[in-house]
Amino acid sequence: MDFETVIGLEVHVQLQTNSKIFATSSAAFGARPNSHVDPVTFGLPGSLPVLNRKVVDFAISLGLATNCEIRRFNRFVRKHYFYPDLPKGYQISQFEEPICERGHIVLRSGETTRTIGITRIHMEEDAGKSVHQASEGCSLLDLNRAGVPLLEVVSEPDLKSPSEASAYLKVLRQIVRWLGISDGNMEEGSLRCDANISLRPRGDMKYGIRTEIKNLNSFRFVEKALEYEVLRQIKILKGGGSIKQETLLFDSDTGATRSMRGKEESADYRYFPDPDLLPLVIEHSWIEEVRSNMPTLPETYYKELVETYGLSPYDSGVLTAEKSYYDYYQDVCSICGNAKSACNWITSELFGRLNKENIDFGKCPIDPRDLGQLIKFVDDEAINGKMAKMVFDEMFTTEKPPSEIIEEKGLKQITNEDEIRNVVTRILDQNLNQVAQFLAGNSKVKGFLVGQIMKETGGSANPKVLNQILDQELAKRGD
Repeated sequence: MDFETVIGLEVHVQLQTNSKIFATSSAAFGARPNSHVDPVTFGLPGSLPVLNRKVVDFAISLGLATNCEIRRFNRFVRKHYFYPDLPKGYQISQFEEPICERGHIVLRSGETTRTIGITRIHMEEDAGKSVHQASEGCSLLDLNRAGVPLLEVVSEPDLKSPSEASAYLKVLRQIVRWLGISDGNMEEGSLRCDANISLRPRGDMKYGIRTEIKNLNSFRFVEKALEYEVLRQIKILKGGGSIKQETLLFDSDTGATRSMRGKEESADYRYFPDPDLLPLVIEHSWIEEVRSNMPTLPETYYKELVETYGLSPYDSGVLTAEKSYYDYYQDVCSICGNAKSACNWITSELFGRLNKENIDFGKCPIDPRDLGQLIKFVDDEAINGKMAKMVFDEMFTTEKPPSEIIEEKGLKQITNEDEIRNVVTRILDQNLNQVAQFLAGNSKVKGFLVGQIMKETGGSANPKVLNQILDQELAKRGD
């Protein structure tokens, strides 16, 4: 508690474009190694880059979604470093003139909100992939990924804990998925994170020496790596040592960070404007065109669910975590008209069953209109809650609509008062001792009588009607 943690994230978002940022070859994931290549990707002499307009559209949309200022005059630069999977010997990126600047996103935790600043978002190309084969004593190169478009999102050093860093990354992933500009799949490298972390004495305004943890590819690894690094730096500082500015790797097997190399500064990359690419000028009309085509963002729907639908902040957060969740919820509500019941069935019953069966939401076997109809049957008292869960299980297994299952299994709820009254009087006549106990003041006996009536009707009696008639018949016997 003597130290304050300061964290900033650099997140690389791989964009879902058909082709690469400066070349015509495919940007699709998962192809045979070195099948998505071309002269520009290889960096062959005489090959010239041409900017993919869709990348600019996506960059503008993410900038607008994160409350950034959109730079009207942009320039691409060459960032020089040597690595085998970088064919040209430099990466085309942006440096002093990024497309988006000075934005922010909001983190929510219960009733608390935190605003995390975004320093910049810039466009750049990805490098290829080195596949190390220790047993063969060699490394193989796959250049399919070289030239795939990226947006690098650089946060301000506003994050105060590893858990907050993980939460920020989840919100950013949520935004890019809602926008449809990236699938955000960290396992496939569509979202990669470099984390900068330093410690300083609590209350001190001067930043400490930072380390950078490279290529974190899961929310859990981001949190675990930063937790380890916090403890490592505290141990060094309390021991009288000093932190070395360096780049680290996180070993997920050991849960520890290890040194990779000394930390580079901008001068090490020898940035200069790329002479093969003209400056990019973004007209106001271009920005407005992108804005008009953007979907409604999750923050807007979150507020609607809380303020208009009356859902809890937690449930609203769950339903807006993915656009597919929200769309499903709206389809359910359009049929049943019961916002809270729809939320409960989706977040508890449906999500719970999908998780138990290890089924991806995209392969959900229950059509949202069928779930809405099931909820409507309950609200209309055609079936009770116990029956509804039986029907739900059958829907999940067979994908049949609820009306068909209810008909097949004869599960319709008994609401006819005369029919229920006949059963009630018969059960009371068969349990005179319990009736006497109830009339003598033992109210717990009523539960036993309700159970017997439900057993007699196969659980089909409407509970509300049953209790009303039972009270009436017991009152008659007490007169």
